[in-house]
Amino acid sequence: MARQEKVVNPWVKQVLELGPTLLFFLIYLRIRDNTYTFHGTDYSGFIVATIVFVPILLVAMGILWKLSGKLSRLQVFTAFMVIFFGGLTAWFNDERFFKMKTTIVYGVFSALLGIGLLQGKSYLAYVMGELIPMREEGWMLLTRRLFLAFLVLAAANEFVWRTMSTDLWVKIETFAFPAALFGFLWWQIVALQKYMIDPEDKNA
Repeated sequence: MARQEKVVNPWVKQVLELGPTLLFFLIYLRIRDNTYTFHGTDYSGFIVATIVFVPILLVAMGILWKLSGKLSRLQVFTAFMVIFFGGLTAWFNDERFFKMKTTIVYGVFSALLGIGLLQGKSYLAYVMGELIPMREEGWMLLTRRLFLAFLVLAAANEFVWRTMSTDLWVKIETFAFPAALFGFLWWQIVALQKYMIDPEDKNA
């Protein structure tokens, strides 16, 4: 039997969704210069912070699922990627796996939107249509722009982690990429106002 979705306090929801990433950032800052030895193998502070981040994320998602009765496909996919690449990072003792995760996540989003565009469809409309009432032309424009935005973010992450310090990558990953994506989405919502549908206009 399907669980009934419940209304969750927006502030609680934000804490559960953003809190794990911020905790990862704070833990990393605290232990980044340390080296930890387990069973004869040395692990950097970054890798230990990554390992700790996985259960923190799972607990937060478990609480969110308990409170709301539902997890989005995006949340489930993100959790899977964190667990998978966090596991590879720990197993191979190589921080590159966790850094590549961001590239792959953005790349997958871009690829999925691109597949829809090739089919003449907007997968965004399928996922977000109930939240943002908008005409088909608007959804296709937003999909094309997000396809390019995710592609740029994936390329940017590759550039950052391959050419810059771990410290800088963590800061950009935690703050700059989410802020850039949020700003881009807000800009698009404003720019695409003429395609919005008034919920009370039944003939739109």
